[in-house]
Amino acid sequence: MTINLRGVEVVHWNPRRHLGGSRLARRLPRVVRVNNFGDLIGPLVVRELAKSVHGRGDGRRLLSVGSTLHFARDGDTVWGTGRNGKTPDDAYRFSTLDVRATRGPLTRAWLIERGITAPAVYGDPALLLPTLFPRFAESLSLRSRSVTIVPNLHDAPHWRDSPGFLDPTTRLWACVRAIAESSHVVASSLHGIIIAETFGVPASLLLPGVEDLFKYRDYFEGTGRELPHASRTLAEALDNPAPPLRGWKAEPLLDAFPRDLWSGSSPHVEAARTAPRAV
Repeated sequence: MTINLRGVEVVHWNPRRHLGGSRLARRLPRVVRVNNFGDLIGPLVVRELAKSVHGRGDGRRLLSVGSTLHFARDGDTVWGTGRNGKTPDDAYRFSTLDVRATRGPLTRAWLIERGITAPAVYGDPALLLPTLFPRFAESLSLRSRSVTIVPNLHDAPHWRDSPGFLDPTTRLWACVRAIAESSHVVASSLHGIIIAETFGVPASLLLPGVEDLFKYRDYFEGTGRELPHASRTLAEALDNPAPPLRGWKAEPLLDAFPRDLWSGSSPHVEAARTAPRAV
């Protein structure tokens, strides 16, 4: 789906789901949005950065947070997006993109193999939350929670009864706060790990049940580290924290934000439109 932000269509994943035939469903709408917290961060970050740009977009599309590259169309702008490793290559239908940054070097290398120019600018834009929302960051009661388990959406049923479970469909800011105030985060949700790390909380990777490890490796390599150990149990995870986030700088990702989508044409866009199609 897309959200129109002053003439720019921001692409993100938030599909509808059916509630089923329960008594509750008969009294409520039968179809609701999934609202997985990590997939809601992209429009939030883009909206905040676009506030400083004067002008209106001309209908171009922007992909930011998430493994949403398979939703891209020819001419779309990519800023911090990653490839989803479980999506087959034939699902990617584009041949020209305006790439400003990717989540990590694996996504960049994959794009280059398809004949698409991509700069060596890495980082998931969710890493910018403390920078963009300093008042929120200052309001946190650090380490006031114990261990928090943040499963990937597909893994949530398995962990639901575990102490410290955080439903990834919890309201976005409540979810971010719970993660940022934890003493340790154990997650198969990639954004559970990212949010923890950007607020300085130790994080451990749980082996996901459905997701391919490509996106996790892409993120970690994009922040200068190797993929950490993926644990199967909480005890194992607590003994195997990921190396801390050090050395990654926000400035290159911030500088790569496509402000020109709101303020006029850009050499990046013209190059994307005139680039030869990949064979």
